[in-house]
Amino acid sequence: MTLLTVSAALPVFRPPPCSSTATSSCSEAAPWQLAVLYTALLLNAIGAGGYRPCIVAFGADQFDESQAAERARTWGFFNWYYFCNGASQLVAVTAVVYVQDNVGWGWGLGVPTFCMAVSVVAFVAGYPMYRRLEPAGSPFTRLVQVVAAAVRKRGVPRDVVDAGMLYENDEIDKPISMYGKLVHTEQLSFFDRAAIVTDGDLTTTSAAADNNKPPPPPVPNPWRLSTIHRVEELKSVLRMGPIWAAGILAITASSQQHTFSLQQASTMDRRLAPPSSFQIPAGSMTVFTMLALLATLLAYDRALVPLARRATGLPRGISYLTRIGVGLALSASATLVAGFVERRRRNCAAAVGATDAGMSPLSAYWLVPQYALHGVAEAFTSVGHLEFMYDQSPESMRSMATALFWLSISLGSYVSTALIDAVHRWSAGDDGSNWLPDNINHGKLDYFYWIVTLLQVVNLVYYVVCARCYTFKPVQMHDQVEEDDNGGKNQVEMQEKASPLGH
Repeated sequence: MTLLTVSAALPVFRPPPCSSTATSSCSEAAPWQLAVLYTALLLNAIGAGGYRPCIVAFGADQFDESQAAERARTWGFFNWYYFCNGASQLVAVTAVVYVQDNVGWGWGLGVPTFCMAVSVVAFVAGYPMYRRLEPAGSPFTRLVQVVAAAVRKRGVPRDVVDAGMLYENDEIDKPISMYGKLVHTEQLSFFDRAAIVTDGDLTTTSAAADNNKPPPPPVPNPWRLSTIHRVEELKSVLRMGPIWAAGILAITASSQQHTFSLQQASTMDRRLAPPSSFQIPAGSMTVFTMLALLATLLAYDRALVPLARRATGLPRGISYLTRIGVGLALSASATLVAGFVERRRRNCAAAVGATDAGMSPLSAYWLVPQYALHGVAEAFTSVGHLEFMYDQSPESMRSMATALFWLSISLGSYVSTALIDAVHRWSAGDDGSNWLPDNINHGKLDYFYWIVTLLQVVNLVYYVVCARCYTFKPVQMHDQVEEDDNGGKNQVEMQEKASPLGH
């Protein structure tokens, strides 16, 4: 951000301004100037890829899962995290954009740079107060080890091995299962082979045993033998995949706010009020999305959760799977409404003979419902998606799971680009026309919106099937430690199970 601000503030990093004469041409940026800009953008992307996934997981880790009261507060954290995220975006598209347009890009980029510096100071200052979990090795390595062990033993008949005979070792799993260990499930039974003990899987340490102490237990070769907890880690990640994939199309739909919805707004009457000459910038129409998002999150946390809690008995009011489903349905509704609004906008332009001019006399406030519906849908889908990824991921893989959430956002944008490119090709006419021309009055943008709606309806059906078939991770919580009659300590474990509709 500092490099980006400097490149915008100092003239040496920019090409000279264009001359006011009509015959002159603008100078292009020098290669080294572009290199500075691209380097700043690349560093920004790498930095965001580092802190965005970890902020969510690290924040939720501040609540002690061994305490029921704190575990229940975790779900409120996700709402308020996303509320702060939405509030910052609202400030960005209003106050920061105003500074950029009216003061200059140097100050416009300097303000968020200063805010980023404050956040770094706040993080470092609070570091001694945070609950910090020690790293316990690469989760990717453990997943690969399970696959390697299962493939190595693919010839072992699984049906002759009882589940109680699968390998367990609480001592080596302790660093990756602080609050509870995963127990065996029957799904994806091929990977159970990784926990079947065969010759050569266990090796005895060469250290001589003390006369007064028992010999040390044999050590498993992780590439040949995995504990059932590690096998279930892989199963949990694989089971999350279909639910995770359902969120991609929701991002594909919402990304149209920054492309075609923006194009719609730029061709409509954007006056704040009919007598006024002040026009709302087309790019600021996303304010309605942000306002709807913030209002929904606030109402959800303060009103809906307490009411739903009385009906369902769930600490979070409704399950995150239900929350995601509601959001997907609202997202489909948003694009359906967008198609009807676009048809009305185009018809109004044709009625006044402004088709070729690319303008329409229809008020831009007609776009508010689709923007607001996208905001409400995001409050349900995105936060529910975050809750799901955090809760259902293995304990030692939560930052990876929240990274998958941000990855789904990236993939949704790429799918949007691919879909637009496909519509360009499929709708191309012999005269070079298509549904999505530069002048949308000559196109069929409403058809495109309805294609996206149809895809979302299919995606919603797919999601409902996946949600009903989903198996929640079975975890034995380390509930408490009691002393036995001999003065020793026994680990008391509680089996936590949940149904798809009640989790």
